[in-house]
Amino acid sequence: MKRPLALLSAAVLAAALTSCDDDVSDGPTTVLRVGGTWDEGHPMSVAVDEVFEPKVEELSGGSLSIETYHAGVLGNEDGLWDGVRNGSIDTVVIGSVMNQEYPTMLISDWPFLYRDLEHARDVWTGGIGDDLAAEFEEEFPSTYLLGWGPNGARTFSSSRPLEEVDDLEGQRFRVPANPIHIGMTEQLGASPQVIPLGELFTALETGVVDGQDNGMVTITSEAMHEVQDYVYETDHIIATLQLIISAPVMDGLTEQEQQIVREAASEATDAAWDRYLESVDDDRAFLGENGVTVTRLGDSDREEMIDRLAPLYERLYAENDWAEDLVAEIEAVE
Repeated sequence: MKRPLALLSAAVLAAALTSCDDDVSDGPTTVLRVGGTWDEGHPMSVAVDEVFEPKVEELSGGSLSIETYHAGVLGNEDGLWDGVRNGSIDTVVIGSVMNQEYPTMLISDWPFLYRDLEHARDVWTGGIGDDLAAEFEEEFPSTYLLGWGPNGARTFSSSRPLEEVDDLEGQRFRVPANPIHIGMTEQLGASPQVIPLGELFTALETGVVDGQDNGMVTITSEAMHEVQDYVYETDHIIATLQLIISAPVMDGLTEQEQQIVREAASEATDAAWDRYLESVDDDRAFLGENGVTVTRLGDSDREEMIDRLAPLYERLYAENDWAEDLVAEIEAVE
C-alpha cells in the first residue's frame, strides 16, 4: 500500500517550494541522465518517465532536468553499474549485478521467498527495503540507493511443452549470470545457459536454448512470445530493480534538490509496483491471445519445486551468515 508519510512529505515539500522558488530555480539547470536496460514499456521505465522525471522537474522549478535512456542506450547492466559508481552516469535502473561483490543482494533473487506479489511489494517499500538501502550505501559509498522497484515475478518459457514441473527436465534455459538462477535451474533438472539479455531473442530464435527464465512483463516487452510457445507461470523469483544515483552527483545538489530527488524516487518506485501488479493479468492475456500456452503453478507443484530446491537453500544458508535472519524478517512482514 502507499506510504502516507511519503505522500505527506511530498505535499509539505511542494508547499515549501511554492514559497521558496528562488532556492531551486536560480542558476543553470542541472541535467540528470537516467539509464536502464529495459524498454520503454517496462513498469520501471514508465515510472521514471511519467513520475520521476516530471516530479523532479516540476518541484525543482527548473533547476533540475531529467534525461532518460532506456533499452541499454547507455550500456548493459554491468556498464551502467560501473558508470554510476564512477560518476560517468548520473542515475541508473539496474538489477542485482553487484551480488558477487555484495552477497546480501542475492536475497532479491531468493526463490519462493514471498507469499505473493503484494508481500514482495510490502517488503521492498517498507522498513526492510530502507535498512538494506542503508547497508548498500555503506558497502558502495559512491552511490545512493533511492528505491526498490519491481523487475517482475520470474517464469519459465520455452518452445517445448512446459506445463508441469517434470517438463523442465532436460531443457536448456537461458539464465542470468547469477549463482542462484544457475543452481535453481540445475536442481530442477534443466541445463542453465548464461546469455546476455540483449542476445536472448536471437538465442531463442535460433534454438541455442529452448527457453528462458524471466518475468511475463519481460517476455512481452522483449517480444519473446514470437519465439516461445509455452509459459510456466511459476513466480519462482520476484526480482527487484534498484534506482541508484551517483553520490558525487547527489552531493553536488542543494539539500532541497536532494530531497526532491528522493521524494520523486519514492513515488516512482511506488508507481512502478502499482503498474506492475496491474499488468500481470494483461500480460497473461496478451500471451494467450498470441498463441502462447500459459500454465499457472498449482500449490502441489509449488511445493514440489520447493522440495527439489532444498539443496540450494541449504547451500545458501551455509554460505551466507546473514541469510537466516533476513529471510525470517521477510517472512514476518504482514
